[in-house]
Parts: sequence; C-alpha cells; structure tokens
Amino acid sequence: MSEEGLPTIPKGDYPLIDADPHFSRVIRYFRFSDIGIWAAVTASAPLLVGLMDYNKYTQISRGVQGTIKGFLVAARQRRSMFGPAPSLFLGAVGGFLIAYQRSSYRFLGYSENAREQAQDLEELSKRAKAGLPIYGESALTPELQKIAASYSRLAIFKFSVFPLFNFVNHPYHGVDTSKYFK
Repeated sequence: MSEEGLPTIPKGDYPLIDADPHFSRVIRYFRFSDIGIWAAVTASAPLLVGLMDYNKYTQISRGVQGTIKGFLVAARQRRSMFGPAPSLFLGAVGGFLIAYQRSSYRFLGYSENAREQAQDLEELSKRAKAGLPIYGESALTPELQKIAASYSRLAIFKFSVFPLFNFVNHPYHGVDTSKYFK
C-alpha cells in the first residue's frame, strides 16, 4: 500500500519496527520495566498528594502562635480534596500512559528494541506463513484505514496533550513486509 499522504516518521537510533502499532501490540510488547514504572507512578501518586496536603496545611499553621498549637490546628484542618482513591486512579492512568509511551518509542526505534525486533519477526512471520493478513483484518474501507493511520501515526509525540491510540488494523506501518515472508 502507498504511504503517500501519511506523516513521515523521524528516524530513530534503532531500526523501525512499526510506525503505527496497534494498541494491543503495544501492550503485548510491554517489558517488565514498563510495568515497574507503571506500578511506581501508581504507588507514588497518593504519597505526592499527601506531601502536598501536608505542606499546604503546615504553611497555614505557621500563622498560628506556637509550633504545637499550630500543628494541632493544621491536623484538624487537614481535609484533602484528593483522597487515596482518586489519586491512585490518576496515578494508574498516568503510569499506564508513561509505560505505553515507552513501549511505543521502542516500536519507532527511539530506544533499544532488539527484543521487540525478534518478537515482531516471529509473530508476523507466523501470520504470513499461515496465510493471514500480517497486520490483521479490518472492516473499514481502505480510505478510512488511511485516515485512521494518518491520525494515529504521530500521536505518540503528543501524548501529554491528547492521548490517542491506534485501534484500527491497516496496512500503513512504514516497514517493508517482505521480510515476514522469507
């Protein structure tokens, strides 16, 4: 399929595996370090919110006479807008987005991706030998597939503003697929 009209991917230091990987592929290729980062961000979010609350209320209590009296006033006033559940949720979402972005950077060749290259070659070669479409089947027309590819192709670089994932199977992945048929 012609990649004409699609955004070009800036060259990374490592080989390009997939210019627009499907959401499920990115998650399947998570490394243990990605899951560790996800867990660390999730666990640290309530701690950070607690530290910010503590700092806010100790600043308020400094205006009250005496350190012990000020501490007691701050302890009574301490009502967090974010409890542990909302901050855990926000931490889990933020951690997932960081892990997803790290995995996507390996697909694009911006970080070391030897493990992903081997996994990709094995997975897609099996699909090619079985006679299946390499990147899966889609119910969309080719025009809509190209539009979907153009929207999600460089979305990983704008992840902090608007997270956008690729949920469409399409043939526009920016790599030569002949290697899977060997």
